Amino acid sequence: MKKEIKFSLVFRDMWQSAGKYVPRVDQLVKVAPAIVEMGCFARVETNGGGFEQVNLLFGENPNKAVRAWTKPFHEAGIQTHMLDRALNGLRMSPVPADVRKLFYKVKKVQGTDITRTFCGLNDVRNIAPSITYAKEAGMISQCSLCITHSPIHTVEYYTNMALELIKLGADEICIKDMAGIGRPVSLGKIVANIKAAHPEIPIQYHSHAGPGFNMASILEVCEAGCDYIDVGMEPLSWGTGHADLLSVQAMLKDAGFQVPEVNMEAYMKVRALIQEFMDDFLGLYISPKNRLMNSLLIGPGLPGGMMGSLMADLESNLESINKYKAKRNLPFMTQDQLLIKLFNEVAYVWPRVGYPPLVTPFSQYVKNLAMMNVIAMEKGKERWGMIADDIWDMLLGKAGKLPGTLAPELVEKAEREGRKFFTGNPQDNYPDALDKYRKMMKESKWDLGEDDEELFEYAMHPAQYEAYKSGKAKEDFLADVEKRKAELNKSPLDDAKPKTLTVQVDGQAYRVTVAYGDIDLPADATAKVEAPVGEGQDVPAPLEGKFFLTKNAQETPIKVGDKVKKGDLLCYIEAMKTYNAIRADFDGTVTAICATSGDSVAEDDVLMKIG
Repeated sequence: MKKEIKFSLVFRDMWQSAGKYVPRVDQLVKVAPAIVEMGCFARVETNGGGFEQVNLLFGENPNKAVRAWTKPFHEAGIQTHMLDRALNGLRMSPVPADVRKLFYKVKKVQGTDITRTFCGLNDVRNIAPSITYAKEAGMISQCSLCITHSPIHTVEYYTNMALELIKLGADEICIKDMAGIGRPVSLGKIVANIKAAHPEIPIQYHSHAGPGFNMASILEVCEAGCDYIDVGMEPLSWGTGHADLLSVQAMLKDAGFQVPEVNMEAYMKVRALIQEFMDDFLGLYISPKNRLMNSLLIGPGLPGGMMGSLMADLESNLESINKYKAKRNLPFMTQDQLLIKLFNEVAYVWPRVGYPPLVTPFSQYVKNLAMMNVIAMEKGKERWGMIADDIWDMLLGKAGKLPGTLAPELVEKAEREGRKFFTGNPQDNYPDALDKYRKMMKESKWDLGEDDEELFEYAMHPAQYEAYKSGKAKEDFLADVEKRKAELNKSPLDDAKPKTLTVQVDGQAYRVTVAYGDIDLPADATAKVEAPVGEGQDVPAPLEGKFFLTKNAQETPIKVGDKVKKGDLLCYIEAMKTYNAIRADFDGTVTAICATSGDSVAEDDVLMKIG
């Protein structure tokens, strides 16, 4: 009989690979006893990744959720683990060191045993502090190798990275095959190399079904000495998610490994509860396309969890491209044609931006940059015309060292725009901030929380926490749920009705909202919706998306009368989950703001006027 293989249920990732949200705390504590009753899990992934943030987004307190959710597993002797993004903590942007340090203390006392730390660039400098902070807090430090497939991401590359992390104090290694594109034999070699050097170090394999490699990969890593396998379960197995527990167990049992038995009665209880939660509201955020596997993902190497948002991006951008083509009597493009162009452009862009592993947030950056290039070229413009500030931070080294070399044309563009490359420790760019947030909480008369957990949450997710405290997050979430339910029942004819129109009155432009049905109009409903357009030069939208004057509560919005200089930030267009900064092309004074924050704008819509 071969060695024992233990299973970990990635309950958090199951949901977030399928859609946007995770279950509420009342749902989590309802399903926990049935998961325990299944009797086959040594570990359960309870939180981390986007868990804390999405709890805030639907108006719930993530600290209470983590404490209540981890408790039944502790009582049953099942270890809990979470995902964290090293320098980025539990968000998409870098986190000050003092906030990172508090993070591990808070999550340990809340009931999380293991922290799975990864850097999206595989920069060990970003992971090293997390090893220290986690161990000081009493957590198990599990460090990740973000698996991708390129000429530089070799077996030797990953073996050396693992050995370096172990030397720095990592207790365990995770083979994080987040796109499921790790080649089975190569993954087996990586595991074998680590075990040969450090047989005492536990290794856990995390994969996604996506392009279809992962069942073979699971078998290979187990043969090489892997200790834990991450699994999902129906109805959220496969597709962009994970291999199903039952399939993995049957395969490994046949191969001669010792594997735990599954209480099938309890399995069916959990399965039914997952479906119940989907029927409640979570299914509204799960695209049916995310339940499919797609071998086209092998080429670009994009994570399967991105496919839902990617397909939504394709639909909106296809419409924009075809509007352009219609005006010029050019043949329309199909969604499949755009998809292939995007995948080809990812293959072009990826090596030129230094081969960042395609994991959050860098997978989004590469995909977004490729999409912007495709749109630009289809409209007769040049590549690299639109690069968001967050993407520039990656290119300039502010988020860590790129594994590969930046293309000369991007180096030249950076120099031309006066951007500076950074070669130091990324953490140095982000000074400590806890004192600032402690002061702000005192001024707002907010409790710091048990073990400073509320302080931590505010410092980690300031804008979302403020929306949660004000009640706006809950209000917006409930409104969105109702809107999505209404969408399911609407008539196809509704899509033909315009929602906004731009009209001319006495030579002045106005944007008006069009309402249908029986509604109560305000007394001044015939008044103009926005101030008339002022004198000056137009600032057009360079792409389609949502208009925002600021990205977060800490920024001061620009207003009419403000003087601006060339290069000053004016506003943002949010597209494909990236805020694209719109900057002034010349010096002047803002004479009009022609859109309202949150409005959808089309390419070339006038955002503001500068005179």
